[in-house]
Amino acid sequence: MPMTLSLRSVWYTVFYGALLSIIYYSAYSWLMVHDWSREDYNYSYLIPFVVLYLIWEKRNRWLREASIPSWSGFFMLLPGILLFWVGELAGEYFTIYISSWLVVAGLIWVHTGWKKSKIMAFPIFLSLFIFPLPNFINTKLTFSLKLISSEIGIRMIQFLGMSAYREGNIIDLGFTQLQVVDACSGLRYLIPLFLMGILIAYFYHAALWKRIVIVFSTIPLTIITNSLRIAFTAILYQHMGPAAAEGFFHDFSGWAIFVVSLLVLLIEIWILNKIIPRHGGSFIAKKSGIGSGDDGQFSDLKKNDAVEFKNRGLFHIKPQFLVAAAILSATLVMYSLADHGEKTPVSKPFKSFPLVVGGWKGENQFLDQKFIDVLEFSDYVSINYAKSDSMPINMYVAYYASQKKGKSIHSPETCLPGSGWVFRNSGKITIPLSGNPSSSITVTRALMEKESSRQLVYFWFSQRGRILTNAYEMKFFNFWDALIMKRTDGALIRVISPVVSSEKIEDADTRLQSFIREVLPLLNEFIPG
Repeated sequence: MPMTLSLRSVWYTVFYGALLSIIYYSAYSWLMVHDWSREDYNYSYLIPFVVLYLIWEKRNRWLREASIPSWSGFFMLLPGILLFWVGELAGEYFTIYISSWLVVAGLIWVHTGWKKSKIMAFPIFLSLFIFPLPNFINTKLTFSLKLISSEIGIRMIQFLGMSAYREGNIIDLGFTQLQVVDACSGLRYLIPLFLMGILIAYFYHAALWKRIVIVFSTIPLTIITNSLRIAFTAILYQHMGPAAAEGFFHDFSGWAIFVVSLLVLLIEIWILNKIIPRHGGSFIAKKSGIGSGDDGQFSDLKKNDAVEFKNRGLFHIKPQFLVAAAILSATLVMYSLADHGEKTPVSKPFKSFPLVVGGWKGENQFLDQKFIDVLEFSDYVSINYAKSDSMPINMYVAYYASQKKGKSIHSPETCLPGSGWVFRNSGKITIPLSGNPSSSITVTRALMEKESSRQLVYFWFSQRGRILTNAYEMKFFNFWDALIMKRTDGALIRVISPVVSSEKIEDADTRLQSFIREVLPLLNEFIPG
């Protein structure tokens, strides 16, 4: 006899859906309009359909299993609510996304119990992939893989007899330059191919270690296929020009990567089955307790579950529902009454920043609009300062009036290597300031090298009177200051000077530190403390 959801279950689902839609409306609007529209994450539009298919596949087993409400689900629900407030105060969308996932998973656990929730564990887990990682985490995870992919691509181009060399993600072919498009966002296909590996492993009826091999083999596979794409783009470029890297061929090469990767993963499965065959092992085989549930084995219901069995469905009138509903309703009321505005102090525009600093005379430099669109700062300045008896210094400052929800400072540690610069001897250095022997600032220092060129770079983050040196500190103080001060404004300050072969590194250090002592009082006038 087919099982159906009770009318009461539907109404409870509608009730929770309405509450959560209001609470998470702004976050999911940003997710679908902004995050999913980015080329790196446009695969996310397909994930809800995949999740719905997996839920439909398990529907019969889900409906046959008794719902036994459990207080244990609040171990997910309550942290989810806490993360919601953390995300709202810190202005971090990813935290709010994870909050929504925990809340929904917690509600399912609260109303159906752990035993029944496990039936939908895989679709619930897979739904995490609709959320893009924060930029600074994604970049740190994939940046080195991107450089490896570019290096393999250049080797392939050279093997095919073409003249080419690489500077970071810029490939010089002699007649033109190709730039690996994802210079600041990592390998574009890493996450979707990793997801495809997980789905294939899920339907692959084999030993656990074989499925793990399938999943993690997608990482080197992504690197190699991306390298092939770079090489073929270079070959086509000399015959077709820019059209080889744009429009139809750009989109087609992306789909080709997935087709080739799928074939490679299927070949892997065939090889694994040949190496250590297992009776009954196959691909896309229904597994007992994991498939649709039409002919699977279901748990025997205990006698004391008889009442619950008669009322199978998603939810029941239980104290757990009253507590969960009260928590979500209180969250909605507090969210509606909260002041979400920021109290950002008025700052002087950087277009009026002095071009004369001590004995240094400067000339403004301007970024291309495409970089301005990616960096999303509120104001910036880039000035080349020169002095007759010294090597020049470039000062770049990017100011953000707000770092809430999608806007964050891009660290030079990830963007500069994308242009071919290799960081050497990177670390922290303390600079004593003039006029006060006990006053100093600690900044990040690195020697950058590219072929025969060397540059010394100092950079730091000025965050509401603090000098910080890494992105994790910024995230923490953004949350804290949003809570205490209702401010998340801040700036990146970066100064660079070339180091010629005839001078010592210590001389470049002296030059930059002397310049910083002179320019710091001026910066304090433009960056609110």
